[in-house]
Amino acid sequence: MSWNSDNGSGGWKSGAGNGGGPWGQGPWGGQGPSGGGQQPPDLEEILKRSQDQLKRVMPGGGGTGIPGSVWLLILIVAAGVIGFFAFTFKVNPNQQGIVLRFGEYVRFEGPGLHFRLPYPVEEVLTPDVTQQRQTQIGMVTSTGRLTGRSVAVRDVEEESLMLTGDENIVDVDFVVIWRVNNAENYLFNIQNPEITVKEVAESAMREIVGQSDIQPILTQAREKTEADVRELMQKTLDEYGAGISITAVQMQKVDPPSQVIGAFRDVQAARADQERLQNEAKAYANRVVPKARGEAERILQGAEAYRQQTVAEAKGQAARFEKIYEEYKKAPDVTRRRLFLETMERVLGGTDKIILDNAAGSGVVPYLPLNELTRKSQTPSGGQ
Repeated sequence: MSWNSDNGSGGWKSGAGNGGGPWGQGPWGGQGPSGGGQQPPDLEEILKRSQDQLKRVMPGGGGTGIPGSVWLLILIVAAGVIGFFAFTFKVNPNQQGIVLRFGEYVRFEGPGLHFRLPYPVEEVLTPDVTQQRQTQIGMVTSTGRLTGRSVAVRDVEEESLMLTGDENIVDVDFVVIWRVNNAENYLFNIQNPEITVKEVAESAMREIVGQSDIQPILTQAREKTEADVRELMQKTLDEYGAGISITAVQMQKVDPPSQVIGAFRDVQAARADQERLQNEAKAYANRVVPKARGEAERILQGAEAYRQQTVAEAKGQAARFEKIYEEYKKAPDVTRRRLFLETMERVLGGTDKIILDNAAGSGVVPYLPLNELTRKSQTPSGGQ
């Protein structure tokens, strides 16, 4: 059926004798409530006029060239494309989809393609929930135009100067790394996430630094300070319902104020020298004291051994004397002679001697080889 057919066989204008239109008599039929003859707008006539206007504005538009069915197909395809983009939305893998209906949260959508009502009925927000974001406190980093890298750092003293627990001032620059873990809370519970994270980070760092002395913060307590600040920040943001997870807190610079940094470094150098001298003294004491204690223990053990030896020898001599005395009382002459012989044995046993028996004969001429006796007496000492 052609849209512009004027015969009475199939068009809507023919009406099949029932007053016009495919659904019977319309509200503006020939016998309307007012009794007048006003007819309703003809849909085929409207489509025909629109088709003619479209032909006039298209190239070669004199009504010749492209059939009306082709134009209708083009209109249907265009309407389908417009409807697709109006009724669907896409959520990337690194995003979360938050659907608002007249500005009110209605549902959450994960990654993928989803349907929605066209704007302004429903609106979709897709925040990135995997990106690692950075917030700098106490400094501002400049980025090079060509390389895109950080090339300079400007100190912001109103953010970095903090008071320690021992009433010293310390200059702290640090970076907070965070990400979104709940898109709904992140979008609706806090107004400005960047400023909120920065103010919470500065407040937490001031509280932790205010409870610590300056020396540990500058030396061995930096990791503990970073962990305490991260824990306090996470607790505060969870109380706000911010939907933010603190990944890390990194202290970039921890120094005394620039006005007194020279004097402070002198104090640090003096403390380092003090610790070095103390360590050297402890090392010397650890080396000398054990040696002296060992020597004293050796002397004590030697004296104890000498005492035990002397006492044992004295007791042995006394016991021997008592035994000899008992034998002497039984036979004085024999005992006296035995003592004499034993004494002579000990005295003459280690000496050179010559024994002459005059009773053997008078023809023996005594001869004393003095050189030989002298050589023999010198030989043992020379061999040693």
